[in-house]
Amino acid sequence: MTELADVGQTVSDTSGFAGPEALAEALRGEGYVVDHDLSVVVYLATELGRPLLLEGPAGVGKTELAKSLAAASGRRLIRLQCYEGLDDARALYEWDYARQLLHVQMLRDRITAELSGYEDLSSASAALARKDVGVFTEDFLVARPLLAAILSPEPVVLLIDEIDRTDEAMEAVMLEVLAERQVTIPELGSFTARSEPWIVLTSNDTRELSAALKRRCVHFSVEYPDAAREREIVASRAPEVEEAAVADVVALAGRLRDLPLRKSPSIAEVIDAARAASILGDDSPDRTRALMSLLVKFGADVDTAMAALDGDKRSEHSRGAPGIAADGSSPRGSVTSAAFGAGRARSAGRR
Repeated sequence: MTELADVGQTVSDTSGFAGPEALAEALRGEGYVVDHDLSVVVYLATELGRPLLLEGPAGVGKTELAKSLAAASGRRLIRLQCYEGLDDARALYEWDYARQLLHVQMLRDRITAELSGYEDLSSASAALARKDVGVFTEDFLVARPLLAAILSPEPVVLLIDEIDRTDEAMEAVMLEVLAERQVTIPELGSFTARSEPWIVLTSNDTRELSAALKRRCVHFSVEYPDAAREREIVASRAPEVEEAAVADVVALAGRLRDLPLRKSPSIAEVIDAARAASILGDDSPDRTRALMSLLVKFGADVDTAMAALDGDKRSEHSRGAPGIAADGSSPRGSVTSAAFGAGRARSAGRR
């Protein structure tokens, strides 16, 4: 019963970073472009040993940051994907009841022999209760993500993803892990972390998290990157796409994010759209409509987006400038086509 509970020494962590700049450079090496403010906050969270809570809209790179942090530090990533109805059996631990039952069945004859000397059922039951048949031990414990991070002998990155999808009762279950780096199992006792995990929580801000949880975390609000940094992100993840095409798609995504859509384009979707624009080339007459299939995921949002782009075209006409149609065409041809052409012209000039 004390095999795990006696493990209370935390292994010292030697996988930290020299500073925010070193952390940002390490993340960049994993293809994650981070701004200075966020790199400072992540560095402080790792140095202070405090959980890092990242809040912001879906698709801004919160989960990817945790993955890249694990890769950059050489730590194993343990991920708990939250959802409505998540309980402690899926987050913390559960017992392997099938193996426990098999174990008891294997001991049945021995138990029967030892209890045969008792005259009545109550005395036999009391005698059985005093015996340790080895059912509640580490061998029969199934560690879920939170306990797995606590029991890991090597430092890990624990990602608690989309915690706002759970309820406050599940938040309360996590507080012991977040505040004290330990998990309590009634049958065995409290288990302190064997190493110092870095904990990253993400929230899409669909509901207000409890004050108790926020109080235990270093907090940062993650927003969509500006156009320059998003171009850098897309270029790092899709280096095969020409610079002009990247700029064109990033500008389109920025325009869509200004609209009242049910879901704005995520960074990952912008990367896919940039690759798609490269595949479509210059000759597709409905490039913009095709890119909508990657950037916009609801029918009503597509209608809203195309209407807005058509309004942009009319606004250009009213100012006397060449119009841009909803399909991306203009009197000089497709906007995306022109951008690709300019990109190829620059590439040819360099050659």
